[in-house]
Amino acid sequence: MPVDTHPNRSPHAFVSPAADVSTTAVLGAGVRVWDGSRVEAGAVLGADTLVGRGVTIGAGVAVGERCKIQNAALVYGPAVVGAGVFIGPGAILTNDNVPRAVNPDSSPKDSSDWAPEPVVIDEGASVGAGAVCVAPVRIGKWAMVAAGAVVTRDVPDHAMVAGVPARRIAWVGRTGTRLVRMDGDRLTCPDTGERFGLTAAGDEIEVLR
Repeated sequence: MPVDTHPNRSPHAFVSPAADVSTTAVLGAGVRVWDGSRVEAGAVLGADTLVGRGVTIGAGVAVGERCKIQNAALVYGPAVVGAGVFIGPGAILTNDNVPRAVNPDSSPKDSSDWAPEPVVIDEGASVGAGAVCVAPVRIGKWAMVAAGAVVTRDVPDHAMVAGVPARRIAWVGRTGTRLVRMDGDRLTCPDTGERFGLTAAGDEIEVLR
């Protein structure tokens, strides 16, 4: 009987023969990994997650269920990606806030000379094509990062951010549509009817029950 060289891979996952997936990576049912992509040691891909062509999923990255990680995205460990997250083509999640190739004495840096830090992306959020998220940073639930943005500070839930550095330009609902102000500090999603309230500081929103 042949030895299973990928014991952590669901039999219902698909991996292109042209992809490189570590034997210690965990792939849930319905995962698809396409040509030229690399999934490194200890990475976890939740069920029904799609990894496009030429993607790097770094060591120790945790990706939730039903995510879409598009072509040429670079997701470096120890990033944490929640369920239902979209990461656009060429987007980058870094792991070193002060990168250097050498130490002050000019000796080459190795793994013992720095501690990687995570980008954390919460449920339902989207990171647009070519955006860069500079660790350590958190992208809130259902937030939206515009294409080409550079995120250097935390993004609140439902915020849309754009620019370099990224700044909030709107609030969005779960469909990605901009929220409409009703009156005072209340907003609503024109697609779902869901209602939101701004916090006293006006820099976060919360779902109204």
